[in-house]
Order: sequence, then C-alpha cells, then structure tokens
Amino acid sequence: MATTNSITTTYAGEFAGEYISAALLSGSTLDNGLITVKPNIKFKEVIKKVSTDDIVKDATCDFDPTSAITLTERIIQPDFQQVNLQLCKKDFQSDWEAASMGFSAFQSLPPSFADFLIGHVASKVAQRTEQSIWAGAAATAGQFGGFTELMTADADVTDVAAVGGGVNSGNVIAQLGAVVDAIGSTLYTSEDMFIYVSQNVARAYVRALGGFATNVGAAGINADGTQWYTGGTLSFDGIKIAVANGLADNTMVAAEKSNLYFGTGLLADHNEVKVIDMADIDGSQNVRVVMRFTAGVQYGIGSDIVLYS
Repeated sequence: MATTNSITTTYAGEFAGEYISAALLSGSTLDNGLITVKPNIKFKEVIKKVSTDDIVKDATCDFDPTSAITLTERIIQPDFQQVNLQLCKKDFQSDWEAASMGFSAFQSLPPSFADFLIGHVASKVAQRTEQSIWAGAAATAGQFGGFTELMTADADVTDVAAVGGGVNSGNVIAQLGAVVDAIGSTLYTSEDMFIYVSQNVARAYVRALGGFATNVGAAGINADGTQWYTGGTLSFDGIKIAVANGLADNTMVAAEKSNLYFGTGLLADHNEVKVIDMADIDGSQNVRVVMRFTAGVQYGIGSDIVLYS
C-alpha cells in the first residue's frame, strides 16, 4: 500500500517556487563532533575498560607487581533501522509540477520534488537519530536505547536529582553547580569534559547571564542584558557546555567526549537515500524511497559520568 499523499495545491501553470519543509532539529551531536564516532561496526563491538589501583609504590630492589589491574567491558551493538516510502506518480499530475514530469504517459517523479524528498528524508533521519542518541528507548519502534536510558540503569553513574518544577533562569546556576560539584576531581580539568544540556537548560542559562538571576547583576554580562549572547560557545566553571538537542528537558550529562560513543556501520549510509522508479520493474507508476542504516550508543566508564535528571 502506497504512503498516503495529501496534495492540496491548485494547478495554475508553471511551478515557480520551492518546496519548504517544517524546521527540523539538526543532528547537532554528530554534526558538531560532540561524542566519539565508532564506524564500521558490522554487528557489535567490545569496548574494553581498564582500571588500576594506586600503581605508584615505594621502591625496592625487586620486581614487585602488587598493583591491581581490572579489565571489564561494555558492548556497543547498533540497531538496524530503515525508511520505506512509496509514492504514486499519478498523484502529482494535478500538482504544480505536472509539466516537469514530461508529457508521456510513462512519466517520472518531478525532479525538484525528488531532490526535496531526498533532503527531507535525510533531515528527518538526522532528527530521529539525535533524539535517540540521548533520549531513545530501546523498546520503542524506530528508536535505539539512548544515553539517558543506559545511564539511568547503571548504578556506577553518579546521579544528581533534578530540582522540582524544572530548571529556570533563577535556579539554573545552582543546578549547573550541583552537576559540577559531582564531577570527580581527576576529571574536572579534562580537556574533553563537557556538560551536555537540554535546550531549556541552555536557554535558562543564557537568560540568567543576561541579568535574570539575582547573583549575576541586573545588566548581565558586560552590561548587555539579553543582548549579550549571539550564539557563541558557553561554559560553566571552566567546563564547556554543549547543547544536545536530543536531550529531554531538565536533563544534563557531564562526561568526557572520549567516554561517549556512537556506533554505526558505514557513516555514508546515513547520507544515502535511494529513489527507485518501479516502472521498469513491475510496470507500476510507483516510486519507492529507501534508506537503511545502523545506529547505537554506548559509554565506557559509568563512574566518570554525572547524570542530572
């Protein structure tokens, strides 16, 4: 059965515009390199973890290997996912682009619409992947288990309880402070340590620094008020803040980028959308849109992560 197409435009000559899709969440986590990408995973990959005790000992004349080395592992196993759409070319005969389909009874999908559809599908996949990376539920169709689900189930992860009523400009500095206070002393100065925050936390922090918090000052940063922020980088107590569009509201994760992994088969699979004209295959007027890829996340050392939720 073909995907339902709702064509509501009125054909009145040559199409002179462009198709416009609704604004989509960008795949900010992967696009901005905020976590470590592990490509070329066909089925699963083992992430080895090494921990040691205090390896520095008082010197002796003998070789004395009394230190303890513990090897553990975590498994990253990307899920197989797909996009399957089917459109009938006949549905576009009354639309604005009818002339671009050609005048033969053996017609093709409007070229500009095909281009738009490819970009739209790829963008929707990027949006869903971003959401699944952070807030995905393994039991939900079309998603894979995200970091929040994995971390919530791990007793090694340091949990910080979210404030009642949610994060706002009046309490965001205190809440960010609670996350920083929970970071281990050996990790605080790590160069790739980030505080990953949801959009509402980022907005509250920007507003607080604009003068809407009692401990910042009425005029905010540089006395610019709400005009101070122009989309640049954010930090808190010397730790970089990364806005993760896929994080649920009132959620923060403090972790090293090198401790968070996104696994997939071929990275190119996420950018390849196949448009298949079925006319030469089964004689129909259908066009199929196909995309297949694998995706999954995992982290290495749970005790090096702080989850605020």
